[in-house]
Amino acid sequence: MSLSALTLSLPDAAMFRVPLRDDPETVLPPAPGSSMWSASAFSIPPSIYHGALDVRVPITIASVYAVTVVMLNAYNRSRANEPWAISKTRAFFRFVVAHNVVLALYSAWTFVGMVQAARRTVVNPLGPDGLLGMVDSLCKIHGRAGLGNAISYNRMDSRWESYSLQEAVLDGPTGTPNAANLGRLWNEGLAFYGWLFYVSKFYEVLDSVIIIAKGKRSSTLQTYHHAGAMMCMWSGIRYMSPPIWMFVLVNSFIHTLMYTYYTLSVLSVPVPQSFKKALTTMQIIQFLFGASYAAAHSFISYTLPPKYFTGDGSYRELSCLDTTGETFAIWLNVLYLTPLTILFFRFFIRSYFRPRRGGMKATQGKKA
Repeated sequence: MSLSALTLSLPDAAMFRVPLRDDPETVLPPAPGSSMWSASAFSIPPSIYHGALDVRVPITIASVYAVTVVMLNAYNRSRANEPWAISKTRAFFRFVVAHNVVLALYSAWTFVGMVQAARRTVVNPLGPDGLLGMVDSLCKIHGRAGLGNAISYNRMDSRWESYSLQEAVLDGPTGTPNAANLGRLWNEGLAFYGWLFYVSKFYEVLDSVIIIAKGKRSSTLQTYHHAGAMMCMWSGIRYMSPPIWMFVLVNSFIHTLMYTYYTLSVLSVPVPQSFKKALTTMQIIQFLFGASYAAAHSFISYTLPPKYFTGDGSYRELSCLDTTGETFAIWLNVLYLTPLTILFFRFFIRSYFRPRRGGMKATQGKKA
């Protein structure tokens, strides 16, 4: 495959248009498989799946969370940061351990699930379809495997379409991607694991509750991260933006390590300072790589030869992105990650390179 089949160019200005009313409804996950590592391990009722993706849900929860943290931080200051009585109980200790263990195990499960999804769908650039096949498998996340078999959304006609030579790539009654089609990221795991990962962001605010209950201040870094992650994961899953799979994959891996570390810390198991520094470094690298990888999708297009689709025999150029929603999700993540990276870098310098008075240990920042 020649590199001439790939094109880098400035994105179409129309892709930044708002509102996003012409974007398609989020496609439901496929039917559950027989394994906990399947593309869908269990069924999620459509009303709950779509209901959680109503934009009012993350906005409301993120707003209430941020305001509550500000109020409770002020309350703790008024009490000279005295730990709450409940934080000294055995029940609280058990809850904190369980909270971290559950999130460590859940994150590991999500990571393995996404690794399996990537293994089944991302094309090897050294294979028969080459780099073009890999780009197609990363840009087009609906449809069956193979060049020419992707399903794209035509924003001009407001409908899904496919140039595939295969049958049944679209569901007849609804005209949406057929849930039985496997071989691309959405149906192979992103629709399921990605949605659950989005929902898990609401539960993760308990990190702040634990810190505040101990009489400590929940930092601006932590509050910004939690609230922003809700909105970014919402946009990525709601608009089925291709690069969101990488966020789920990498972030679940980081969370596996992070919550394992928190569990060990709660149990008073010594953890080397080098591990804490490495964890923070991985978080920063994650942000830099994630923002760059996501943004690149807006600049990529590629050309398919006639043999890969039905039609008039002409070559067809495809943009990596199909909808304004996909573009919106990408640039919302980039805008969110830019200040987050700066905040984490400042934390890294202050924690590991600046001398601390009184021999105080650096506090582990939350979180990625």
